[in-house]
Amino acid sequence: MDSVKQHYERLLARNYTWMFGKSFEERVAEQRTIIEDALRSFGITDPEGSAVDLGSGPGYQSVALAQMGFAPVTAIDTSSTLLAELSTHSSNLLILPVEDDILRLDRLVAVQSANIVVCMGDTITHLQDRGAVLNLLRAVSKALVPGGVFMVTYRDLSEELHGVDRFIPVQSDNERVMTCFLEFDRDESLIVHDLVYTKEAAGWRFEKSSYRKLRLSAEWLEDAMTTDGFEVNRGMAGRLVRIIGKKQ
Repeated sequence: MDSVKQHYERLLARNYTWMFGKSFEERVAEQRTIIEDALRSFGITDPEGSAVDLGSGPGYQSVALAQMGFAPVTAIDTSSTLLAELSTHSSNLLILPVEDDILRLDRLVAVQSANIVVCMGDTITHLQDRGAVLNLLRAVSKALVPGGVFMVTYRDLSEELHGVDRFIPVQSDNERVMTCFLEFDRDESLIVHDLVYTKEAAGWRFEKSSYRKLRLSAEWLEDAMTTDGFEVNRGMAGRLVRIIGKKQ
């Protein structure tokens, strides 16, 4: 089984944009709406200041934040492939790509310098354990200005799936098919198996890779953020849990 970084390098990074089935611009617009709606829950309608995107990937949230008026936007990710893709979409925006581990946030972003930190699209469940999540929350709190906000979206897999429900169709077209299989082997984490078939001249090429992912209930994360001094509002962003916390 690979680490998260190895999994992205071996398989996921080159399939990442394709698997959403939307153009880059459509994904940016979608993420911008999610962020704007969440900010309105705290009465924030005219965002300003600096932003940090944890696990930025190709930049859907980073570009959305920059379009909303945040500057600079620091985009942190471990995948050089996805950060290179971000650069192709951000030439006219003040986005600073950083190839690094999000758990090094306290070394990458100055204390009380960020107005918003986002960690979206399942990034938080890529951390090793709940202790790492708590460490990240403390680092985010230090990075935020008073009244700054932290926003998380992720898939809540705390309830175990059984039988064929563990097989998740991700994306498919005439050239490529991707399926995910979830193996619920532990109480606090599970194994994600990604399976990709790609059509080539000689036939279909099969690739596979797996990595471990955290099972975090929305209640657990909301309680952890509240304990760390955030005023919390919880909702949904499509099929993902959406939690936003305002630093007191």
